[in-house]
Amino acid sequence: MISNRQIILVTGPARSGKSEWAEQLATQLNKPVIYVATARHDPNDLEWRERISKHRQRRANHWKTLEIPLDLASIFAEFTPPNCLLIDSLGTWVANLLEQDETAWETINANLLVNLQQTQLDIILVAEETGWGVVPSYKSGRLFRDRLGSLTRQIGLIANQVYLVTGGYVLNLTELGKPLYLS
Repeated sequence: MISNRQIILVTGPARSGKSEWAEQLATQLNKPVIYVATARHDPNDLEWRERISKHRQRRANHWKTLEIPLDLASIFAEFTPPNCLLIDSLGTWVANLLEQDETAWETINANLLVNLQQTQLDIILVAEETGWGVVPSYKSGRLFRDRLGSLTRQIGLIANQVYLVTGGYVLNLTELGKPLYLS
């Protein structure tokens, strides 16, 4: 069976408009959208609650929202086409799992990639680009940067479209670039 499903990756730095672009892409697909929020709520963090609130206000009212901070791979089996999953964001999801040891992380990562490749759903993933700055001086910062960078690269290689949002512009990397395959 040939699938017409799309895997779309939207990446870029903080406050670049990644989520807004992903939301526009989801709207353009003209399919039911399930917005998968990976953030954990912290009732003691007012600024974080305000960020989450802004994201909610921007989304279409008819979109279904699910909060999946940990078991992201399981969501693919819960829905069937013509639904579209918009996952925002991979950086938050990686941060939620940062305490996993390397073996557990590799299993979680592989499970996500396998499920992503096997689903027949349209999937739009938002990922932060963290490697454009200095190398963090603390171990957890380096671990986060390395895990997210590797995951984003792996998804980029299986995605139908990859967009970079930065400086107020959206670049279609699939049209402009050439894939760099993992060795």
